[in-house]
Amino acid sequence: MRLVHLLLRARWVFLMLILGLSCTPRIAQAAEAAKQPERKNYIVYMGDKPENTLFSSQVQKEMISAVLGSDGANAVRYTFSRSFSGFVVHMTEEEKNAMSKMKGIVSIFPAEKKKLHTTRSWDFTGLPINAKRSKTESDVIVGVLDTGAWPESASFNDAGLSPPPLKWRGSCQQGVTDFKCNKKIVGAKYYKADGRFSSEDLRSPRDTEGHGTHTASTAAGSVVAGASMLGLGQGTARGGVPRARVAIYKICWSDGCDDADILAAYDDAIADGVDIISLSVGGSSPRNYFDDSIAIGSYHAMKHGILSSISAGNSGPGFFTTTNVAPWSLGVAASTIDRKFFTNVQLGNNQIYQGISLNTFQIGNKKFPLIYAGNAPNMTGGFTGNTSRFCTNGSLNSTQVKDKIVLCDARVSGAAPFAAGAAGALLYDGGVTDTAFSVPLPASYLSSTILQSIFNYSTSVPGPRATVFKSGENKDTKAPYVASFSSRGPNAITPDILKPDISAPGVDILAAWPTVAPVTGAPGDKRVVSYNIISGTSMACPHATAVAAYIKSYHPKWSPAAIKSAMMTTAALMSPATSTQAEFAYGSGHINPVKAINPGLVYDAGPADYVNFLCTQNYTTQMLQTLTGDSNSTCPPNPKGSAHDLNYPSFALATTTPTAIAPTTYRRTVTNVGSRVAVYRAVVTAPRGIKIQVTPNILAFLYLGESKSYTLTVSGGFNTTVASASLRWEDGVHQVRSPIALVFVSST
Repeated sequence: MRLVHLLLRARWVFLMLILGLSCTPRIAQAAEAAKQPERKNYIVYMGDKPENTLFSSQVQKEMISAVLGSDGANAVRYTFSRSFSGFVVHMTEEEKNAMSKMKGIVSIFPAEKKKLHTTRSWDFTGLPINAKRSKTESDVIVGVLDTGAWPESASFNDAGLSPPPLKWRGSCQQGVTDFKCNKKIVGAKYYKADGRFSSEDLRSPRDTEGHGTHTASTAAGSVVAGASMLGLGQGTARGGVPRARVAIYKICWSDGCDDADILAAYDDAIADGVDIISLSVGGSSPRNYFDDSIAIGSYHAMKHGILSSISAGNSGPGFFTTTNVAPWSLGVAASTIDRKFFTNVQLGNNQIYQGISLNTFQIGNKKFPLIYAGNAPNMTGGFTGNTSRFCTNGSLNSTQVKDKIVLCDARVSGAAPFAAGAAGALLYDGGVTDTAFSVPLPASYLSSTILQSIFNYSTSVPGPRATVFKSGENKDTKAPYVASFSSRGPNAITPDILKPDISAPGVDILAAWPTVAPVTGAPGDKRVVSYNIISGTSMACPHATAVAAYIKSYHPKWSPAAIKSAMMTTAALMSPATSTQAEFAYGSGHINPVKAINPGLVYDAGPADYVNFLCTQNYTTQMLQTLTGDSNSTCPPNPKGSAHDLNYPSFALATTTPTAIAPTTYRRTVTNVGSRVAVYRAVVTAPRGIKIQVTPNILAFLYLGESKSYTLTVSGGFNTTVASASLRWEDGVHQVRSPIALVFVSST
């Protein structure tokens, strides 16, 4: 018995050393005397998965108990142990500060809410339905972290598919609904750390919002002929890898996407056996890498050989607006395809004007009275003509606008005219002409010049009338170009790592939709669709996800960095004329799926490379050792090198002295995955004033898998905000292109 007592005492002392605690009274006991401080969910991130998960679980319990006392067990929302270590706990800021002093913790940060950021698109990207396919495409599992899925959609039909691959270790959670997985949707789970469900939420992986169904089917939906949104976008709907499987992780609800749920889903998805993760979600501002659930989750996915494809965000077109910037994930911008929707408006004088919208309503040639919103204020609601002209909610007099077409001076959703009983609406486009949106009534978004002409007509004739036609389709010969809403770089955390990485179709994308989900969200809009057209970097992300899965089906042993490199170095060049931000808008260019399976050379990188990178970014040895689970991971007191030395497929330079750039050197290594014997020559393009030197400028390979290193040095100067250059390695068959993006950033 004495031996048992000594062992137990030794174990307790060991735990105290790990936790960095003394035998002082618990903080939780002191906190009880305080007035009910605010409690919130905090993510306690402890790095890599420990070898002894049982002991790790006990350590976590001791941590929580030491700070929260007997209330600790009820305060825990999640524990992470399948793929990495940590937990989510409901506590006060004082308790959080106490816990942050304990050893073994990488970071503690509040769990915040993030927000949700195709027929023609796949043909446009050069991946037609009859494209060359790998026999192992059906072995690839795409994990989709989103709002769930609608399993009854034809896009998730599993006809012709074999049982899921043996590597799959996930499960199917039904929840309160009859959610059934099949050979296409191989698994489904839902997460809600705060336990707060609204009347709009279903405690189930089932999607009632639409976003998750849309993204999952864009990536890996089955082939469905005759799909359309009530006649718009008619064609065959399919994902980029239609025979791949999908695993659904519902992390987003009516109140957003919680950091805690994102990390819990990552923990499961990695352990379940997914091959690629697709996440069309982002925060309002970038965070340091290990205060960000997406950066943390995607880091551990990378360590397990899983690439995360993540949307760049919808906060463009300004600089520094992209928030998903971790170098181990793929950041995806949104670009247009060569299909553009338009909506014509005809006035009583037969003058026709063209606007843009997704108008599914067919009212024929019937013309309705036309009224200016500024002449129909809801005065009982406190509105005047100066406010009602913007058509905000509740601003319109329903008696005056009922069964009339309303002319509005603002870029609004059309919900106010719809609620007031209007027959249609003519809305200001706000200068945005690259994206069409659905409106709950016949409507078109028009330029200020056109709206002025229509207003002049309405005041010059008695009884002005107008009609709105059902939308039509045109070919956009300028595509692809970056959408105005797509978030831009530079990378706010590490400006010398180019973000976004790549561009993919994200405008006017047709994909599957739950039949219970609203088309617009406007109360009373009861249209039911099985396929919907929406836009966003959320739509671009699953396109890139599918290309990554397509590459994975041909090269199952390639690392996430190699897959990412193949996508970036084969991307189609986009003209800087489409955007003043150039590569900071579209990264390496537009996805090119077929070329990406045979890139010639790849820039590979693994956990050790990212550890070295983090050392240059002021992360400490203690944090790295906890993160990696490797006691040999150390940072020197004064780390040499910089972000320039990460083996990245692109080059970026943020400078405060653009007219006099000090020579800046990048070190890179490429691996031969093309021809067994090959000689590559460097081809540099640069604007006047920029000098780029590559040493050596010839790389000779004697076998597949051989690696060669080189340096690239940038000097000279430029007198614009952004300067674009490039490096291509050419062997007569392959062109391995890397953008070189330079940007002037103010020192203030």
